[in-house]
Amino acid sequence: MKQIIGILLALTSLSGMLKAQPADSVRIEDLRMERNGNYLTIQMNVVLTGLKIESNRAVLLTPSIMQEGTDTLALPSIGLYGRTRYYQYVRGDGTLSGPDEDAYRASEMPDTVAYSHIVPYETWMNHSQLELMRRDFGCCHTLLAEHGFRLDGYRESEPWRPVLAYVRPEATGEKIFSLSGSAFVDFPVDRTVIYPDYRRNTAELGKIAATIDSVRGDRDITITTVHLKGYASPEGTYAHNTYLAKERTEALRRHILRLYDFDDETIRTDYEPEDWEGLRRYVEASNLEHRAEILACIDTPLEPDAKERRIRSNYPEEYRFLLQHCYPALRHTDYRIDYTVRHYSDVEEIKEILRTKPQKLSLEEFYLAAQTYEPGSEAFNEVFETAVRMYPDDETANLNAANTALQRRDFQAASRYLAKAGDTPEATYARGILAYLTGDVKEAQSLWQSALKAGVKQAEEALKQLPALQ
Repeated sequence: MKQIIGILLALTSLSGMLKAQPADSVRIEDLRMERNGNYLTIQMNVVLTGLKIESNRAVLLTPSIMQEGTDTLALPSIGLYGRTRYYQYVRGDGTLSGPDEDAYRASEMPDTVAYSHIVPYETWMNHSQLELMRRDFGCCHTLLAEHGFRLDGYRESEPWRPVLAYVRPEATGEKIFSLSGSAFVDFPVDRTVIYPDYRRNTAELGKIAATIDSVRGDRDITITTVHLKGYASPEGTYAHNTYLAKERTEALRRHILRLYDFDDETIRTDYEPEDWEGLRRYVEASNLEHRAEILACIDTPLEPDAKERRIRSNYPEEYRFLLQHCYPALRHTDYRIDYTVRHYSDVEEIKEILRTKPQKLSLEEFYLAAQTYEPGSEAFNEVFETAVRMYPDDETANLNAANTALQRRDFQAASRYLAKAGDTPEATYARGILAYLTGDVKEAQSLWQSALKAGVKQAEEALKQLPALQ
């Protein structure tokens, strides 16, 4: 793809900038900066008809590509030497700027130097400017004067960009959400009565209450179900642990009913007599000496009591460690609060909720809010990025977030979102955009063809552009 920026500076004079020099001493005409692939070409005519150089003087003209406050690249200079300086520098000490200099003796100086130079293109050169610096020298490399001015610069023409295809999420029925966690309510040995002040129970019971309270006071929210599932640890008999897990979960249910005016049916309970999955996760992540053997015991089809006896008898040292450091954490209650949120139809209300409690919005409501902003604007993008934070595993949320990442050319984020965007035609089209923007035109063409066959209208225009872009 060839991009050209042509700038004509017809009879542009140095006289306004280099006030110490005679008018029209040097002129720049037909400046042209052209990018061709990975290279940038600078071409211009340097008109010297008005330049007079004394025998013991030299003039050095140096173009530089400059990005304000960041990068500068000096290009080969044009050296113009009076008779004495010519013999001193060119035939003696060498040119003023080095071997790449285009040097002329004043008496043989052309009216116009057709200057042309090619440099490897770097991204900072976009929106850069070309500066021409004039330095006047006397004998012994003495700098007598220095003047410079900016010519025009290089700006890449705005490339064609595929139209992004945002997807409106499907309307939902009830807006159902949930909050969950684990509480480690402690009981005295073999007891099933909750003592709120026992050990860390105040904090652990407070976690459940805080979760309920976080939604209970909101007028837009209705709590539908409180799920409780109690677990016991594997020490002791399975039958006894079944009793403990069941009764301790029931004790927690009664405790919550005393705190809140829930119906009996609102709180649902379940229990797991022994948390072998939790034990396995702990052992697998540990560095126990007989880690592999204990994992093999856990995975055997033996009855729970037989497995527990084998670990206790075969690996007594590790068993004591697990009993002290792992088993207490296996006695826990997982809880989940299910609730519904009313639907919002007023867009301004939706935008206010978006700023304060975005977790209350459905994906469709996020989409409605986005439509009030300019596509591609910071506010527009923020809506979809917030939506994907609220719904990290939703395919539509990830697709729309991928589009915002493509719009700001954040290809790493776009790739991450597209990995979870599913296989809809719109997701295929977006993957084609990512391929195109990262230079894989062949892959982009294949993906866009698939998307077009599946009915994505934007893919038709994208495919039409490809011949001109290749």
